[in-house]
Order: sequence, then C-alpha cells, then structure tokens
Amino acid sequence: MTEQPAQPIFRSQDVPREPGVYVYRNRAGEVIYVGKARNLRSRMSSYFRPSGIMRSDPRRRALIHSIASYEVFQVSSDSEALLLEERFIKEYTPRYNVLLRDDKRFLHICIDMSETYPRLGVARIRRDDNCLYFGPFPQAAALRATIEFLTKRWHLRSCLATEPNEETRRHCLEHVLRECSSPCIGAISPEEYRARFDEVLAVLRGEGAAGAMVAELSVEMQALAAEMRYEEAAALRDMISNLKVVLEPTRRFRSQTIARRSQPADMASVEALQEALGLAMPPLVMECFDMSNISGRMAVGSMVCFRNGRPASADYRRFRIRSEAAADDTAYMSEVLTRRYGRLLRESLPLPDLIILDGGQGQLNAALRVFAEIGMPPLPMLGLAKRDELVILPGRDEPLALARDGAALKLLQAIRDEAHRFANGYHRELRNKRIVDSILSDIPGIGAVRRQQLLQTFGSVRAMARLTPEELAAGAAGIGMETAQKIVDYLRQHLKN
Repeated sequence: MTEQPAQPIFRSQDVPREPGVYVYRNRAGEVIYVGKARNLRSRMSSYFRPSGIMRSDPRRRALIHSIASYEVFQVSSDSEALLLEERFIKEYTPRYNVLLRDDKRFLHICIDMSETYPRLGVARIRRDDNCLYFGPFPQAAALRATIEFLTKRWHLRSCLATEPNEETRRHCLEHVLRECSSPCIGAISPEEYRARFDEVLAVLRGEGAAGAMVAELSVEMQALAAEMRYEEAAALRDMISNLKVVLEPTRRFRSQTIARRSQPADMASVEALQEALGLAMPPLVMECFDMSNISGRMAVGSMVCFRNGRPASADYRRFRIRSEAAADDTAYMSEVLTRRYGRLLRESLPLPDLIILDGGQGQLNAALRVFAEIGMPPLPMLGLAKRDELVILPGRDEPLALARDGAALKLLQAIRDEAHRFANGYHRELRNKRIVDSILSDIPGIGAVRRQQLLQTFGSVRAMARLTPEELAAGAAGIGMETAQKIVDYLRQHLKN
C-alpha cells in the first residue's frame, strides 16, 4: 500500500506559483518545518505525491506523516523568501529544520544617531542600544557596495572615530579617496552634515528620491554607453542593480513585522486585547487604516484586516485619494473611511469588531465625524499613536498605555505595521510608475521628445542643473530662455546634494 499523509488534503490550486515560505504544523499546532521556494505550488506538491513519499528518506517520511496543516506566505522575491524563512526558523525552531540553525545572521545597516556626524555602518546583530537599524539584507556584497555609493554620493564620513577631529584626520585619506566633506576640521557644519544624512535616511526608508536617483543613474549609464565608455557604464549598471536589490526588497520586508504564531497563541492575543480595552466581545475581525504620501503628492490609503488574530490578506483594500481638496492625513483618512464604510452600509455587508487608525486624536476625531455623517452604528474604535505607542480611545481624556511586552499591544503593533507596509507598497508602486525617464518628467510643459533631446544633449539632469539658463538655451535647440529658466530652477530645487 502506498503511504499517504493523513492530513492535510493538499489542494495545489490553492497555492500560488510564486516565491514564498511554507510552514507545516503537527496536530498540536506546533511548527515542525519551515521552507522557502521560488514556486510554492511546485515545491509543496512534491511532499504529497505518492511517488515522492515512496522515494523519501525516513526523516522526510516522518515529517510528511506529522503534517496536519500548512500555511503559505507569498512574497515578492526569492530574497524576501530567504529572509522570512530565516525569521520563522529562528522564531519557531522547528524540529525538522537543519539549515540556518547555525545562528548565521544577515547584515544590517547600523547608525549611531547620538554621534555628531553619523555614518553608515554594518552589524550582524540588532541590539537594544538606541542605534537605528535597517535590514536584514541577504546579499552582503550588494549592501556594502550600496553603503559605499551612498557615502560617496552624499559626501559622508566613513572613518571609525566616534567624534572625528584634526588628530584623527592625520591618519585619514577619506577626503581624498571618497570626497568626504571633512567635518572633522569644520569644512561642513553639524547642521549641514545632518541635513545630508537625513536625505540618506529618507532614501533608506523609501521616503526620498530613491526612484529618481535610480532613473538618473540609468540615464547616465545610457549616455556613457552611447559614448562607448563601456567600463564606466558597466559600473553604473552594477550600482543600479545593487540599489534595486538592497533598497526595494528590504524596505518591503523591513516593515513586515506581523506576528505569525499558532492558532492558540493568536486567539490568546485577541483575548488579551479584549481584556485590555474592556470590550464586550473579542475583536475577531479587526480593520486598520494607514495613509501614505510625499508632501501631499500621490496620497494613498490602505486597509488591512486581521481575523482571529491573523492577517486576512484577501480582505485587504487600497485607496487612491480622489479629492483635490484633501490636504493632510486627517482629510485622507476621512475620505477613505467614508468610501469604505459608506459602501458596507449601502450593501448591508458585515462590519468589523474593532477599527484601528494609525494616528492620534486628529485621525480619531476625523473618523467620529465621518461615522456621524454616514450613520455608522456604534463600534469599538481606537487610534494608535506611533511616538509612544499610546492607545487613543473615544470619550477618554487620557491615552491608554498598554504593557510594552504584553500580547495586546503586540497585536495592535502587528496590524498597524502591516497597514503601514501595505500603504507604502502601494505608494511606491505609484511612484515607480510615475518615473518615466527622469525628474524632467515632473516639469510641466516638458514632453517625452523634449526630455529625450535634453538628456542626449547634456547627458544627465545633474549636468543640466549646473548650467545657467543661457547655457541651457544655447545648447538645446528649440528651448527658449523662459523654458530654460524654469528647467534650471526646478532641477536646482530638487537635486540638492
């Protein structure tokens, strides 16, 4: 008789053909194996084919017979799957896993913000030392190359001195080799240095002009290739690849901090939250909202849903802000809540047990106004303020401070962070679509043909920003002084180093 696992009845059509991580549990709900795959359906199917079971070694057969249920977590790339697999293995220590048990750690970017002149460093362990961390990053070579590029581009220091001075400069060649701005001798003020460093942090967080920077490098690479300077073009090509590998996938994964635990633990968190908030019923269905924009541009909103303490990704929704009058996060929140719950009420669809807003009293007040206008029945609702992780409740003068290590706050943080990740992902998608050739596409009146002409003539937008309007008009056919002035002013404003 062919050996078959008792559970689960594997349905390949329910599993995507995408990269991701799969988790197997036994009948007690314990995680017994975590794996990753470029194609989840193909990899998981191999566990449940009769021929595969017969050819398996005793350890694999024992694993298959122990599987009672499974979960899949789809991600965007194989790198993200590797990071998520490592996280789950370290969290659950499954008995059938042998890889990644050596406590190997990927690199993080580590920044000591207490230094007068911070620098970009690396660390393998994320410590509770008040430093700022980004990561982990699975590709160390790409990370180190990216750090070197960002350090040189923004003229940051890379010396190891905590407080660089004239004495440390005697043994340092960074100002010669990497164009360091030399803060150690006062060549740049602490305020100016911090302003540059803030721009780098914005790029690492996905809040700066990372996409525009990649687009500009692409244009420079094409210009070098056209001039047959192939080695320089290849170096830029490699740098663009490193930036895409380090910045994009890691930003997505960095904020993906959802707690993935067994069903009993998830329900325990739900019950802890019910008790902490004094709710009559456990919040089995929770919906959380977050907004994302850059200076009011391309504003978007997200709604994520947790059921029984777990993400229910099929119920996620995203919103592009339509109102031209909306000018801040509270206005964006009002529009999103109106659209979401106005529809549920019109169609008599089920409402959640708890509504969570990423923000403080302003967002909560906006929600109360919206619900009064649309005739929303009374529902438990709260705002979660990021700064001190305080819970803001309607009708309560003082915020509620939940235990920092308690299950209730961790569940709220998990759903809030997931809403933030989902909103940022949608916003990044819109930004990337908007970047066509370069930052020139943002200048009104400059079409695709004119952009291509300017880039072919001058090589890059940075080169154009260094020109006077007279030089730009003289070098580009068909560009008048008024247009040249507009281009130069715009580029100098948006390409500050």
